[in-house]
Amino acid sequence: MAKINLEDTMNEDSMKLATSRMKRRLDRIFLGGGKKKIEKEHAKGKLTARERINYLVDDDSYFFEIGAFAGFEMYAEHGGAPAGGVIAGIGYVSGKMCMIVANDATVKAGAWFPITGKKNLRAQEIVMENRIPIIYLVDSAGVYLPLQDEIFPDKEHFGRIFRNNAKLSSMGIPQIAAIMGSCVAGGAYLPIMSDESLIVEGTGSIFLAGPYLVKAAIGEVVDKETLGGASTQTDISGVTDYKMKDDQEALDTIRKLVDKMGQFDTTGFDRAKPIAPKNPAENIYNIFPSESTKQYDTREILDCIVDEGSMTEFKKTYGKTIICTYARIDGWAVGIVANNRKVVKNAKGEMQFGGVIYSDSADKATRFILNCNQKKIPLVFLHDVTGFMVGKRSEHGGIIKDGAKMVNAVSNSTVPKFSIVMGNSFGAGNYAMCGKAYDPRLIVAWPTAKIAVMGGQVAAKVLSQIQVSTAKKKGEEVDEAKEKEMFDAIKARYDEQTTPYYAAARLWVDAIIDPIETRQIISTGIEMANHAPVEKFNVGVIQT
Repeated sequence: MAKINLEDTMNEDSMKLATSRMKRRLDRIFLGGGKKKIEKEHAKGKLTARERINYLVDDDSYFFEIGAFAGFEMYAEHGGAPAGGVIAGIGYVSGKMCMIVANDATVKAGAWFPITGKKNLRAQEIVMENRIPIIYLVDSAGVYLPLQDEIFPDKEHFGRIFRNNAKLSSMGIPQIAAIMGSCVAGGAYLPIMSDESLIVEGTGSIFLAGPYLVKAAIGEVVDKETLGGASTQTDISGVTDYKMKDDQEALDTIRKLVDKMGQFDTTGFDRAKPIAPKNPAENIYNIFPSESTKQYDTREILDCIVDEGSMTEFKKTYGKTIICTYARIDGWAVGIVANNRKVVKNAKGEMQFGGVIYSDSADKATRFILNCNQKKIPLVFLHDVTGFMVGKRSEHGGIIKDGAKMVNAVSNSTVPKFSIVMGNSFGAGNYAMCGKAYDPRLIVAWPTAKIAVMGGQVAAKVLSQIQVSTAKKKGEEVDEAKEKEMFDAIKARYDEQTTPYYAAARLWVDAIIDPIETRQIISTGIEMANHAPVEKFNVGVIQT
């Protein structure tokens, strides 16, 4: 009888529970504004945003949704904004990879919250970086007026979207927009600044000012259809290019338009015939620890993701707290930089903590990143990092300089970068491992991810010590119970802010994923990145 490994069972139960919780939350998000709002859309003869995307993408093809958790628990006082009121993702339409952005009219009539604008900009950023076509399915009442000051005037606000429309056009990236509901005020520019536009009869309308505003502004009384309905904007003004009888015909027509697009040049990232990983992806569940402080061998995770037999490890016996290895993922050649969470000994016989970046590890990673740029190999970063090593010995050894080298290499890297936040991603470790600020083409988190300046336990100790010291300087008595109360309050707040949900709500990561999807998402990302040229790599000043 096989011996049961209790720790593996605990790990598996913990990861499955975390993944199940994530999927239950997604199920609620996928309902948008709720079943009653969905029924109202159907009563108007309209499909919902998610139904439109499901109809548009190729059957049995992979669709990677970005920003599903955007706005999660952020706008409770305004009734919430599931998925930020807009659905976005990468999918295949007529065999071609496209970005699809669809306003969700069940959420405040598709109005734009601040996070809606940020999510649209992220979708356009992905399109610009990877040069894939973008399809807009427009159905929006415009800016959500109670929060207009947080979305209207700044550089990364609403107007930036139309600026990006113009930039995308100048880059030769196809943009198709279908007006499938309201399209009003500033939002009217998005479809008309696209290359081609469709409008659905009876439900689609587009104008700079609706009937009520027109009456208030100039005293003219006019109905919506006459002002900016399908016949007006197609037959009379010529603003739109195609008049469609219903949602289905509009989506069918988009598929025909995409089908006629020519093939664009590819970058030429190397791809061989895919080979299945050594171990099934499900093994990740029992490998990854249930507690973030526990050690594990990251190579066992890699064996569940990379093609079997494809790893060639760089400087394996040096800088052991970071694993740098060439490999293949679904056939694609990649360079992997992964935090090793196993306690190791360096060549001097000194113990090094897993998940911490030491000077030798930073030096190794820097050299490896330079090599991958020279060879035009995409980079994959697997995060489980508590930060750089601190203390007298590290400072005397030049940890700041060595860390700066690694950050420099990541910053100037021009090959596509993809980040998977498996566990901890703390402090400057987040930066060195290509956090959101360092332009990963995609960055996703497992349900076990934690992103912050430092862990909640350490942060609470530091901040509570400061609070106690301040109180004592004021002559206040702080007993052990009061000190614990301070610590617990700080830790609770900090723990909430380090969750992957807090990060995904603010689009610090593109998605929270089931760990078994990791291989598929990296492969999809590299296929997407293969559409865009790689710029010449010029590293900045790296001190030796």
